[in-house]
Amino acid sequence: MNSSTRGELRRTIGLTELVFIGLVFIGPAAAVGVFGTLDARSGGAVALVYVIATIVMSFTAVSYMRMSREIPRAGTVFAYASAGIGPRTGFVAGWMILLDYLFIPSVAYLFTGIALNSIFPSVPVWVFTGVAVVVTTGLNLAGVKVASRVITLVVILEVLVLGLVLVLGIGYLAAHGPTRDWLSPLTGVDTFSMAAVLGAVSVAILSYLGFDSLATFAEEAKGGPRIVGRATLTCLIIAGVFFVAQTWVGSLLSPVTPAELRAAPEQEGAAYYSAVDATLGTWVHWLLAFAKGAGAAFSAMIGQAAGSRILMDMGRQGRVPRFLAEVSPRSGVPWKGVLVAAAGNVLVAGWATSRADGLDQLTSIVDVGALTAFVFVQASVVGYFLVKRLGGEDPSWFRHGLIPVVGGLLLILVLVNARPLALIIGAAWLLLGVLVYVVQSRRGALVAE
Repeated sequence: MNSSTRGELRRTIGLTELVFIGLVFIGPAAAVGVFGTLDARSGGAVALVYVIATIVMSFTAVSYMRMSREIPRAGTVFAYASAGIGPRTGFVAGWMILLDYLFIPSVAYLFTGIALNSIFPSVPVWVFTGVAVVVTTGLNLAGVKVASRVITLVVILEVLVLGLVLVLGIGYLAAHGPTRDWLSPLTGVDTFSMAAVLGAVSVAILSYLGFDSLATFAEEAKGGPRIVGRATLTCLIIAGVFFVAQTWVGSLLSPVTPAELRAAPEQEGAAYYSAVDATLGTWVHWLLAFAKGAGAAFSAMIGQAAGSRILMDMGRQGRVPRFLAEVSPRSGVPWKGVLVAAAGNVLVAGWATSRADGLDQLTSIVDVGALTAFVFVQASVVGYFLVKRLGGEDPSWFRHGLIPVVGGLLLILVLVNARPLALIIGAAWLLLGVLVYVVQSRRGALVAE
């Protein structure tokens, strides 16, 4: 049996490709979809919301960077929590992040369907959604090197379109002036409320979910774990700059006020497109919608690939059925894990397309798995470096204590503000994970601890 069949991956991805992969999963224009919600909740201080959110998520990115240097395995939080805390906790962390990787791609696939349906209303949402799943799953099965080439083109397209929107927007503002005060994206409209801004941050953090997917490619990075860490932090900072820029321009172009959006919440989802359409033209709106639709599909592809690699690592350790650890000797990808992840995407996205409130229901639960797993990452840094003292560098109460503790507390503050439905689904998913762990233990499939 060769190394690929045993579940070992090939090192074929460089720093630039890693950054592109992370940006695709996050989506350079991710803030466009939640702009209206953030504008309404923050009282117009949308850019400030993303400044704060970037700082909060940077704590998590730093912890990912430290752990990826020590544990260069594709299982990310599963591997980190197993090493820093213990195998059982590692299983819980890995299981919870699977919830994230199951629902985020489904949300992204659904968004592709909705975006393209808004341009071609005669074609049902489920058709676009299904085509996106089939195409991107095929690319994942073809191998990460092939997929990364397509990903690079998609990121370039989305960045170019976003850049065009920003340039045209700035030109329009220079010629016609803003609809709000120039500094209102930082100070808010009329009144400023830090409580409202922090409440909006809990929503804005969803825009960043995906940077953590880079750690799942640790075994495929040419430069090893240090490259993965650098790519993770670089990706997060670049995304933060994009988000601040696009929301700043969008705020100044918006023909409606935050109060008007709060009074008519059904307009929040299309608020950015409405602003672009009213000021820059319908063709710019359509171009942005096309770019967002393509970007969302390939964002889902990265989530699917990341989920398959977590299943692979958990399968190698016996935490889930071992057949999920099998890697194709031809393409070098965990093909069975890809198919399982794709099946989950189809089921969840299909359920959502059958409901009028499907997108709202999905977006209300995507953060629970990720935020819970991120808390485990922060705890893993403390456990690995300060408690177990396993790190290759000298323990530091600042780097390995204060930073992850502060980061963990910030994440918990966001988590407790999640919707009740999200917390219920998260708890049910955790219970299912416990049952899986017990069944696998009784079958004797677990690796000796």
